[in-house]
Amino acid sequence: MNMHRPGYDKTSKGVRLGKAPLPEDVERLLSQAEERIGDVPALLALAEMTARTTPDPGEGETARLWEILASLASVDVAAARVFEPHLDAGAILKQAGQEALFDGTWGVFAAEGPGHVLEARDAGQSTPAGSGVTLSGSKPWCSLAGYLDHAIVTAQTQSGSRQAFAVDLRSPGVKVEEPLWISHGLREIPSGTVHFADVPAVPVGEPGWYFDRPGFAWGGIGVAACWLGGAVGLVRTFKDALARREPDQIALSGLGEADRLLASGFELLRSAGARIDGGTLGDREDSNGAWAHALRIRGNVAEIVERIQDTVGENLGPAPLARDERHAKRVSDLRLYVRQHHGQRDDAQLGSLVLKGASTW
Repeated sequence: MNMHRPGYDKTSKGVRLGKAPLPEDVERLLSQAEERIGDVPALLALAEMTARTTPDPGEGETARLWEILASLASVDVAAARVFEPHLDAGAILKQAGQEALFDGTWGVFAAEGPGHVLEARDAGQSTPAGSGVTLSGSKPWCSLAGYLDHAIVTAQTQSGSRQAFAVDLRSPGVKVEEPLWISHGLREIPSGTVHFADVPAVPVGEPGWYFDRPGFAWGGIGVAACWLGGAVGLVRTFKDALARREPDQIALSGLGEADRLLASGFELLRSAGARIDGGTLGDREDSNGAWAHALRIRGNVAEIVERIQDTVGENLGPAPLARDERHAKRVSDLRLYVRQHHGQRDDAQLGSLVLKGASTW
C-alpha cells in the first residue's frame, strides 16, 4: 500500500487531504486534544491558542484548515465540535474586518427555532460594550454557551432583516438555560437556549451580510470536514479489528467500500479548498453558487458518513458498542453531529438554487 495517499499515514493520528504530511504542530495538537477528551474548558483553551496560527478559509490554505478539523474529529468528534465554531467565529470577524474583537473563546449561534425570537434594537446611544444596539429575546441551540466568553449571534433587526452581532456572554442580561440533554452523543457539548435582556451588541457586517458572504458556504463545508473526520475514526477502528483476525470476503468488502467512500470525500474537500483559494468558489456576486456547492458537499459527505456508520456497525457487531468506550462514544457523537445535515430539506434548498441557475451541468 502506498502510505503517501491522502488520508493514510500509520504514524499519524491525522487526516491528510493532500500528499504533504501534517506539520509537527498539528500532530502535537492532536496528541494534546486526545489527552483532553471530555474536558471542555481544557479543549477551549487549546482552541483559543490554536486559532492564533490556524489558517482561515479563502486565504490560500483552506484544505489545511479542513485537515485540522477532520483530524481532530478522527481523534474525538466532540473535540472537533469544540474547535469548529471557535475557528469559524474568528474567520467571520476577519471577513468583516473586525478581527480585533477576536479575544477569548467564541461560539456561533445562528440556529432558529419555533417559539424563539431574538431582536436587535436601537438603544439610542452607544455603550462601552456595544454600538448603540441591544439584543433581547431568546436563541435556541447555543452550544457551550455556559463555557464561552463571546458569541456571534444572528438576530432580527427592526427592518425585518437578519444580521450578525458580537456579544459578551458574560453580560448581566445573558441567561443560559440548563438544557435537557438525554442523548449519549456529544454529552459534553450541551446545546440549550440562551435568553438575552437588553444585552449590548456589536454589529458584524451589514444586515444580510452574514448569510450572503462566501464564507457562509465555506464554514458549512468545514462542518462537513468534521463529519468526514469522525468517519475516518470509525474506519480505523474497523481496520484495526480486521488486522487482528482473518477477515472473510464480506469484511474485506466492507473495508474496501469504506476506503472508497472516504477517498471520494477527501477529493470533494480537496477540490473545494483549491477552488476557494483560487477564487472560483466564493464570488460575492454568486453567493447562491457557493452555497449550492456547499450543499452538494455536505449532502454527499453526510451520505458517506451514514453509509460508513452502517458498514462498520454491521461488520463489527455489538461487542465494541458494548465494551469499547472510545468507539461507542465516537458512534454516538457522530450520529448526532451529522444530523446538522437536514437530508431532503437540504436537497430541496439545493433544488431551488439549481432552478435559479446554480447548476454545474
